Amino acid sequence: MPRSQVFVTRQIFPEALEMISKEAELEVWPDEYPPTPEQLRKKLSGVDAVLTNIMDRVDRSVMDAAPRLKVISQMAVGLDNVDVAEATRRGILVGHTPGVLAKATADLTFALMMSAARRVSEGDRWVRRGQWQLAFHPMRWLGVDVHDSTLGIVGLGQIGLEVAKRARGFDMTLLYHSRTRHPQVETQYGLKYAELPALLATADFVSLHVPLTPQTLHYIGQRELRMMKPSAILINVSRGPVVDSRALYTALTEGWIRGAALDVTDPEPIPADDPLLTLENLVVTPHVGSASVAARRAMCLLAARNLVAGLKGHRLESCANPELYQPRGAQLGQGSGRDAAPE
Repeated sequence: MPRSQVFVTRQIFPEALEMISKEAELEVWPDEYPPTPEQLRKKLSGVDAVLTNIMDRVDRSVMDAAPRLKVISQMAVGLDNVDVAEATRRGILVGHTPGVLAKATADLTFALMMSAARRVSEGDRWVRRGQWQLAFHPMRWLGVDVHDSTLGIVGLGQIGLEVAKRARGFDMTLLYHSRTRHPQVETQYGLKYAELPALLATADFVSLHVPLTPQTLHYIGQRELRMMKPSAILINVSRGPVVDSRALYTALTEGWIRGAALDVTDPEPIPADDPLLTLENLVVTPHVGSASVAARRAMCLLAARNLVAGLKGHRLESCANPELYQPRGAQLGQGSGRDAAPE
């Protein structure tokens, strides 16, 4: 029996590639930059499974070019680049990697929060430009405290909850907003539910942890930024388009809010001439929330296990369309559900 054909859209940890190569013929995209849509369609024309990441758009046209495709295994939590509904209609399993990156992303959230609050990145740039002339002045470089402040978490999925855990060590008052309430979590971690307007009006720091969907596109726009305190700081580690970039620029330049910290932008990469990059009260990192060695290795291995399981007809560890298991429930059981989408 001929072996399955697999395409991996980027170089990943070798142990993950080794796992796949034991089960299938494997081709790995060799370039640093992702394949173009045309190149991706060509590469998938004869494969049974593909391992993707967030830069690879897998839409109807790509699936049309891949008649043998059985599994799309995404090395990420979010799936806004994959047409999951279309994949489900065609019987293609979609895997993703929730859980394994939550702690690393929560760590990065706090790094951004601290940097924006205490002006770390701004101060670093100032020193490197040779502007540090005066050793100390009691009224220069004043930031704001993180401890004893109020943190508003928007989206209480795995990452949002990990952020809440870290915030408790800073004695922060914790508010959250989500599609559904979590009474048990509220009791366990001292969280208080708030409607979005109340959260925005109260929080000193607002941290975004929602998936990108049609409902969350520009979820934070001019109206929402106007609701925030002039002393507040916005942190976004979810997806760039969740925040209206033009409205954010206005908010930062006109003082609607004190500052912002972004690990994600719209678009990505952010153009070098984007006006946001001229602002000193903005911290930007290049989508590195999960970029710890341990987290990325775990993501690669989970994505590889999902892919191999799908090829073998087994249940994916983390499946975004478990409804495909329903006709064969006795054989394959239930998938893990859409746990990529923080609530």
